[in-house]
Amino acid sequence: MAISSLPTTLGGLRRAVESGKLTRHASVKDEVRTNLIARLRAGDPLFPGLVGYDDTVIPQVVNALLSKHNFILLGLRGQAKTRLLRSLTTLLDEQLPCVAGCELRDDPFHPLCAACRQQAAEAGDDLPIAWLPREARYVEKLATPDVTIADLIGDVDPIKAARGGRELGDELTMHYGLLPRANRGIFAINELPDLAGKIQVGLFNILQEGDVQIKGYPVRLRLDLLIAFTANPEDYTARGKIITPLKDRIGSEIRTHYAPTRQIAMEITAQEAWVDRPGVGPIEIPRWVREVVEEVAFQARADRRIDKRSGVSQRMPISVLENVASNAERRALLTGETPAVARIADIYAALPSITGKFELEYEGELKGADAIARELIRSAVANVFATVLDSFDPSPIVDWFEAGGTLPLEDLTRGDELLARIRKIPGLADSARVTGIDERAPASLRASAVEFVLEGLAATKRISRSDEKGYAAAETPQPRRAQRREEPSLDDLPPIPGGKKRYYN
Repeated sequence: MAISSLPTTLGGLRRAVESGKLTRHASVKDEVRTNLIARLRAGDPLFPGLVGYDDTVIPQVVNALLSKHNFILLGLRGQAKTRLLRSLTTLLDEQLPCVAGCELRDDPFHPLCAACRQQAAEAGDDLPIAWLPREARYVEKLATPDVTIADLIGDVDPIKAARGGRELGDELTMHYGLLPRANRGIFAINELPDLAGKIQVGLFNILQEGDVQIKGYPVRLRLDLLIAFTANPEDYTARGKIITPLKDRIGSEIRTHYAPTRQIAMEITAQEAWVDRPGVGPIEIPRWVREVVEEVAFQARADRRIDKRSGVSQRMPISVLENVASNAERRALLTGETPAVARIADIYAALPSITGKFELEYEGELKGADAIARELIRSAVANVFATVLDSFDPSPIVDWFEAGGTLPLEDLTRGDELLARIRKIPGLADSARVTGIDERAPASLRASAVEFVLEGLAATKRISRSDEKGYAAAETPQPRRAQRREEPSLDDLPPIPGGKKRYYN
């Protein structure tokens, strides 16, 4: 039924229900279950925009909703927990009738609060009706140590009593907290362990019996809610914990996770990162650059110097990719190069978006976040480069460097200038073919491919780099495979030199 034709009074709503034009609203959990069943039967996507959870988290969420459970999502930061909770609104009806002006969004057929009961008794079928869109039926609260019972449940409101000339014990002087105001909707609490233990106790009744009692009133409000929580499992000891009786009352505990593969992680980053920039035309980010950006996060999660209890959020590669695009954009604006194409060097320029995204263990603190971030990039390049190393013979390139050749490159070197400089290096120009790029591609794209090869050779110790000597012949020239993530070994990699100039020897 169109919004303009929806009934505006209780009498109109009753007639629409009796004629079959509208259905009587069930409880929120029944409503979500019914819409979920319809979505499953139709084969429609359940939570658009959530990537990598199809075979793990989403089936568990579906089971919890079919069971009409309140549930909690446990996972490290940056695992789309909040996005998943906010997506639950798609399983609600488009519009919900309620008593107009009611703080509790009361059911017109069975008002809950005293004010609405009084209004319904006086107005009868003329009781005014409002319609709530599904987005307005989601209430979210970030748990902090200063949250009080009054914030969540409610309290005595002396101002209401004074203005209405009522006694403080009068039900009409109640101040309703967030939970009652979320009635007939979804209520979510993020970072549950940060909620003080005595406040968590206040959630017992709503989770088990479905009602709350506001301090000072002998009235139990039977609320209609679907309640969901999020928490970082490591926060149980770091900042607080979920008290055992509360955990016992939560129907389902669902573990989230980071993307299991680089490909899935790249899909998430491509979906979230802002790289379509106005002003310089499209910015092309080649696949090898995207892979290295994503691999940096995988390397960080496996590095023993980085605190695994804190995790490495998916926000890291998203931020890095945006910074990579910005550095390519800056180069294009300053040099007039078109099209703008990202390079591996742009990832080093994105260090500020890496170093703030992880917490270091003691060993890492001694080394420093900047040095570790550079090693992570180099290790990521080595891992990605290892997938194409068998596609060509790097010996002519390595031999040229071992013979004393040098190749200076600046951050703002145009693609055509870079290609002109490498003509003297046998086999280097043709090496771009390992990335699927040939001579017909724009110079800026071919330059990005060539730089990837150079960085890969340096990362796998075929050639070397240092601040003092620039790029010189490798001290250990024999071929060396990149370390796999399962057994990271980053201490033996030399640091990436700082500054704008880079030299390959």
